[in-house]
Amino acid sequence: MSEDCIFCSIVAGDIPSRTVHEDEHTFAFLDVNPLARGHALVIPKQHYETVADMPAEVREAVFTAAGELTPAIEGAVDADATTLGMNNGAASGQEVPHAHIHVVPRFDDDGVGPLHALDWTRPDLDDTELDAIANDIRDGR
Repeated sequence: MSEDCIFCSIVAGDIPSRTVHEDEHTFAFLDVNPLARGHALVIPKQHYETVADMPAEVREAVFTAAGELTPAIEGAVDADATTLGMNNGAASGQEVPHAHIHVVPRFDDDGVGPLHALDWTRPDLDDTELDAIANDIRDGR
């Protein structure tokens, strides 16, 4: 646990939450600043800043919990679909430095669009660059 982490304080019970799931490794609660009705966060109970920091067992538990909560959240708010997202590190927009997955209910008429509709500056990559990146990723595992 990190003493100055709001999510660690939520897990410890020092800050109240609307808890929707808890098991040995994971904790999930409704986001206090939701993007949609039912927006929840799934976190590891222990403090890990990024997905790469989590041991495999914890990482698997977090992603499993997100997958299992998705249909329950969709059903609770009558959502048509769900977007799962994880900002992983400060440059990605991660505001709380405790790994977490957003489970955001989506609705046919919400007007948000897919993740690809976000205002990205997209790189112009040719086949050689794509092959090199794919090889570097495989080699770095």
